[in-house]
Parts: sequence; C-alpha cells; structure tokens
Amino acid sequence: MQLIAESITKYFNEHIIFKDIHFAAASGSCLAVLGPNGSGKTTLMRIVSKLLAPTAGTVTFNENGQVLTDTEIRYRIGFLGPYLELYQDLTATENLSFFAKIRGLTDYQPAMNRLLDQFGLKGREEDPVRAYSSGMKQRLKYVFALLHQPDVLFVDEPRSNLDAEGIARVYDLFSEFKKERLLILATNDSEDLQFADERIEIRVAG
Repeated sequence: MQLIAESITKYFNEHIIFKDIHFAAASGSCLAVLGPNGSGKTTLMRIVSKLLAPTAGTVTFNENGQVLTDTEIRYRIGFLGPYLELYQDLTATENLSFFAKIRGLTDYQPAMNRLLDQFGLKGREEDPVRAYSSGMKQRLKYVFALLHQPDVLFVDEPRSNLDAEGIARVYDLFSEFKKERLLILATNDSEDLQFADERIEIRVAG
C-alpha cells in the first residue's frame, strides 16, 4: 500500500495550522511526523487517516494500482492517541467486544487473546477499565488499534503513560509491524525515531 499526501493545508477559523505539506510512504516502512507542541502533528494525523478533512490538498492510498475509497481506508487503519477514551465501567473484554461489533468483526477472539497477552493484560481482561493504571489503559488502546489487524497504524505520542516494560512491548510491536505494513508515528521523542525510514517536520505557523 502506498500513501501520497499532496499540498495538505489546514485552517481553523482563518488561523493557519500548516500549509502545503507533501510526503509519501509505503508498506514496509515507518514515517515519523515531527514538530513542537501546537504545530499540528495530531491534526495532520487525523487528516491523513481520513478522520478530518483538510482545507486544501489530497491524501490518497493506492494498492495494486487501485485508489482506495475513504470507507475502505477507514476499515484498514488503526489509530491510537492519548486523547482517545475507553468505557471506564466496562471490562477490557467488554470494551473490545463492543468495538469488534462496530467494526463488523466476527471471529476476533483469537486475535483479542493474543494481543491482550502481547501487551501484558492477560489475567486482567475481566477487570473494569477504571481499575487500570494509566499505563494499562494505554496498552489496552494498542489492543484496540490492532484488533482488526490493520494495514496502516497511526500512533500519536507512542510512549504516553508507559513505563519501561510497556515501552519495550510497544517497540517490539513497531519492529514487527513495519516489516510488511505502514507505521506512522507523531512524536518528538528521539527514541521513537529509531523506527523511522522517513521524517517530515511541521513548524508552528507564524
């Protein structure tokens, strides 16, 4: 799969966030989006993942010479950010099952069990999420983002709320994911950049 972003521009109430951003990335690689706080990294991630429309410019995903529709893209991406919320009074399993039904997934239990184990949540999956630490909640968000086995994974602030063990698990995931699929990270952490094959930097609009 190939991603091409051309002349991406975004305004909010006539205030320019960024202008004329161009880049390309493909499966088997990692793209890092860099920039200081307030530069629009999260906004760009939402635009590229088809969660937000740009003011101008285009984002295209191609596969085998075919341009994917926005609906096709949304079903084939995973998105994770610190601002995404979980249902606090539901268990991890209940949260994931609800998400799976919205996605139209049926035989998702094997993937769910594998991911819960991969992120160190096995044995805690029937606890309500409100009983989780902030790090456990972040790990569960990774399970959410990966449950439908996406071809593209967007991660905003990959290390947010994670301890050393959690970071190690996430980094193991990144190493495997980028071998055949497309990983896109929004980060300012130099440690995350070890995975980056390409980088783009957004500057605060003046």
